[in-house]
Amino acid sequence: MVVGIVVGSGVFFKAQTILNNTEGNLSLGILAWIIGGAIMIACILAFAIMATKYEKVNGIVDYAEATVGDKYAYIVGWFMTFIYYPTLTSVLAWLSARYTITFIVSAFPDFALAVPVEQGGAVLGPEVMAFTVFYLCAAYTVNAISPKLAGYFQISTTFIKLIPLVLMAIVGIIVGLTSDQQVLAENFAYNSKVTGGTLFAAVVATAFAYEGWIIATAINAELKNAKKNLPIALVAGGIIIIVIYIAYYVGVAGGASVETLMKDGATKAFTGIFGTVFGTILNVFVAVSCMGTMNGLMLGCTRGLYSIAVRGHGPRPDVYSVVDEKTNMTSNSAIVGLMLCGAWFLFFYVANLAPTNWLGVFGFDSSELPIVSLYALYIPIFIMFMAKAKDLNVVKRFIVPALAIIGSLFMVFAAVYAHGITPYQNAAEDSKFACPILFYLIIFAVITIIGLFFYKKTAVKEVKE
Repeated sequence: MVVGIVVGSGVFFKAQTILNNTEGNLSLGILAWIIGGAIMIACILAFAIMATKYEKVNGIVDYAEATVGDKYAYIVGWFMTFIYYPTLTSVLAWLSARYTITFIVSAFPDFALAVPVEQGGAVLGPEVMAFTVFYLCAAYTVNAISPKLAGYFQISTTFIKLIPLVLMAIVGIIVGLTSDQQVLAENFAYNSKVTGGTLFAAVVATAFAYEGWIIATAINAELKNAKKNLPIALVAGGIIIIVIYIAYYVGVAGGASVETLMKDGATKAFTGIFGTVFGTILNVFVAVSCMGTMNGLMLGCTRGLYSIAVRGHGPRPDVYSVVDEKTNMTSNSAIVGLMLCGAWFLFFYVANLAPTNWLGVFGFDSSELPIVSLYALYIPIFIMFMAKAKDLNVVKRFIVPALAIIGSLFMVFAAVYAHGITPYQNAAEDSKFACPILFYLIIFAVITIIGLFFYKKTAVKEVKE
């Protein structure tokens, strides 16, 4: 379950980003995957310990309530509903569309796009945008009409998403080592001038690929001997994920030159190693993998406002806590979730995909910064757990949470450097100003303040009564 939740579209999307962030330095890219994975394991181990202490608690909002308090839990829930879930869902819908178009133009070379592939038509063309909107609506519809069908789709894509990863990892490494061109050795020897700042940017990019593990802590109540088995499952699953990601990253480097991978991504490696036909088929698996991850996040989107309303908080709890008796769907909450996905996709397009950034200084990468925000929100939870868990030994009470705090702080600092300091310095050279993380924090603060207006101090008590 841990591997199935985490492994998905992120590695396909961010492998190219990490390679570009490290300026083609494969070794530095592998180091970024290791650091990001180590931070993930430290955090999941800390939450695993919490799960064994609060055995009937499920989800990040409940952990926040058990450790810090109801108001902080509400802030976390509001953030997940209005920023985290819709931003990532919209990005994954675009990824699904992007790989769908990549498959189409690979299978049918004469297929004409409105914007030629050479000019980015498979990334930001109108066909990609149309498919993105369709996938968002389709995911909403499936979850709204039949939550069970959405669950079956999720399970099937768990297995599908591993196929291109494992194949590329094994075959790519073998081909890269045995080919006459010695592609893998050439790529590892690729010369590039790299600074510490590019490593920070690469580590932040891994956060998107590693995200999702927090959901696995919700099964602690159903596990047999959870105090023993949950930490084992989370840590072992985390290690498997790191190995798969690094092996895939190296395997891709065995299929094409660094310059090609930085420009065109893994698609060239797939077709270069497996041939046009089989490589094209693998692109289908990648697209389906993205759809599966998006479907899981849409599940969170549709229930986001419901999870707040059922506690008596937020706008009109009486409206958004309603569950449809026929479909068992939180219909009112789901409609708001879909609208938020659409709004954040519009933001993602105008800030990251459009030829000109329409938002100016308010444009930022909505695929990375919300995830780093979640790491920042973990820190008070870890601190308060250390203060309250007086019945645990030193390792579980202090050492593991402290490692998780250090990892979370590193992720936050890396984000500040990559999305704040570096763009500020680059813009200053041209007598301009840019600091994406600052304006993201402004938007984050505004959304949080709006949410606080809907916080009701006695809501939880009233609901329980």
